[in-house]
Amino acid sequence: MRLLLISNSTNAGEGYLEHARNDIRDFLGGEVKKVLFVPYAAVSFSYDEYQEKVQKRFDEFNVKVDPLHKYDHKDKRKAVEDAEAIVVGGGNTFHLLKQLQQEKLIEVMRHAVLDGTPYIGWSAGSNVACPTICTTNDMPITEPDNFHALNLVRFQINPHYLDAHPQGHAGETREMRIKEFLVVNPYIYTVGLREGSMFKIENGQIQLLGGKKARIFKGDEEPRELAPGDDFDFLFE
Repeated sequence: MRLLLISNSTNAGEGYLEHARNDIRDFLGGEVKKVLFVPYAAVSFSYDEYQEKVQKRFDEFNVKVDPLHKYDHKDKRKAVEDAEAIVVGGGNTFHLLKQLQQEKLIEVMRHAVLDGTPYIGWSAGSNVACPTICTTNDMPITEPDNFHALNLVRFQINPHYLDAHPQGHAGETREMRIKEFLVVNPYIYTVGLREGSMFKIENGQIQLLGGKKARIFKGDEEPRELAPGDDFDFLFE
């Protein structure tokens, strides 16, 4: 199984997927010439616009972005099964999951990736790689059948993780929200993945890329910070 799970698509002051460009290129390795793109997290812009935006970046790798939404319903399952690689873009995680469920693509995507199809996701695309989407930051603008996602990894990701508690803000911090999740789900590791960071999973190993530390939560344990180069294999337990 090969995964590249990216926290965000855009760093402040940079172009779209600029910070992840080299990692995406290296992950695809020059062997993949076409990726199946899942645009279903888009809400305020069209799937066609999303495809074009991603294609502009993937043009640099000489990789064609093949949009899943252009396939007839009966052909989408085969498109997933035949894909050289699967790319799932960010946006609203609830909208993404609902579409995947309605088109009955959860299991076929999961089996394809478990069988070796490379998977790249950012933001919502990283959320749906987890057991559930319960650690997303998004509003539930639509209602999926349930919160169960692709379950490609055993841990949860909170993308765009922020440490900040703005002055004058009396609401919950991101850490407090995650700790609420852990009260109900005490045995599940949750990773606060800061912007500019990503996990690469291949050959049974997991690496943190991007130069920033990740914040690790579990149950009532004290959160801990791990850096690129540290051992993250415990997340597979």
